Amino acid sequence: MWKPGEVVAWRGIRNHIVWHVQPTIVVRDSPKELALTLLPGTECMAEETYPSGKKKAKRWWDFKANDWKLAKYIWRTNRLLLLFEPEKCYSTILFWDHASHEFLCYYINFQVPYQRRDHSADTLDLELDLIVYPDFRTEWKDEDDYQIAIDHGLISPEWMQRIQEAQPEIFDKIEKRHYPFDGSWLDWRPDPDWSSPKLPENWDKV
Repeated sequence: MWKPGEVVAWRGIRNHIVWHVQPTIVVRDSPKELALTLLPGTECMAEETYPSGKKKAKRWWDFKANDWKLAKYIWRTNRLLLLFEPEKCYSTILFWDHASHEFLCYYINFQVPYQRRDHSADTLDLELDLIVYPDFRTEWKDEDDYQIAIDHGLISPEWMQRIQEAQPEIFDKIEKRHYPFDGSWLDWRPDPDWSSPKLPENWDKV
């Protein structure tokens, strides 16, 4: 288990190549859940057009060609708390405006289940997301890009099935306000002694 305050790289890996890396700080670690925070000011790396907001579907063409370039950028504005559970095909991410501490939303990020490395939590974003607003309204996000990835054979039938099977569990938790939608994290703030971490050494080694 990692200790609170340790720096762990949150990485997206495709075909044994890093697609993004964001240094995070361990909030809590246990066999049931890994909680990490991403703070504004953190130095990150991602495919060179991704931080500029260009159409995200481009990454699926990059994945098909197994060819992309990474560029450095700085994470800004929002504070994230990332909750990973072993074997789950999604994570739950809580967003706050870092300056005001206003809670913005829960965010269900469908992904390949994370794998622990020496100093990283490795996964791959599968595009489809579900936003859960503070009043518990829900909104699907990036459905078009998810379908593009399916149409080009880049999201397997197995992952489509796992995403479909996970949805009743997710919506049941939301409806019943079960953890992590029970408000238990809403007043959480990072340790004031924590500062935005730098990219760790060997962040590109898989």
